[in-house]
Amino acid sequence: MAQVESWQILRCVRLRRDPVATERARELRAHATEAERRLWSKLRGHRLDGYKFRRQYPIGKYIADFACRSEHLLIELDGGGHGNDQAESDDAERTAYLEMCGYRTLRFWNLDVLADTVRVAEVIRAALGGAEEDPLNDPLPNPPA
Repeated sequence: MAQVESWQILRCVRLRRDPVATERARELRAHATEAERRLWSKLRGHRLDGYKFRRQYPIGKYIADFACRSEHLLIELDGGGHGNDQAESDDAERTAYLEMCGYRTLRFWNLDVLADTVRVAEVIRAALGGAEEDPLNDPLPNPPA
């Protein structure tokens, strides 16, 4: 992530309370996709290692699908409309803005969430720094003397 100046973060904080974005976020929460509902069932109520997530969280002119504010982590779910050059360009612009605001962004396809929600939750857990120990990646023990 690029170096972020404090004035840039303050600008993002001030913009996130836009009443239009807040109202749009309410509408999006009321009309969640199946993938959003399924992932939310894993994130809500501090279920993922005690981290608090918000859904449809406005930041400036953008609305993140899920946000863990304490870890500055955003989760974005992409549907079929994201598979073209214009959408990729828009996503890159959005991600750059959110990084300027101090957030990291993880992106998943809706189909991945629907096919294996547990694996997606594990990727998020790893990004939060709470990944379970992987015995395959443990250091080798010292050889006997």
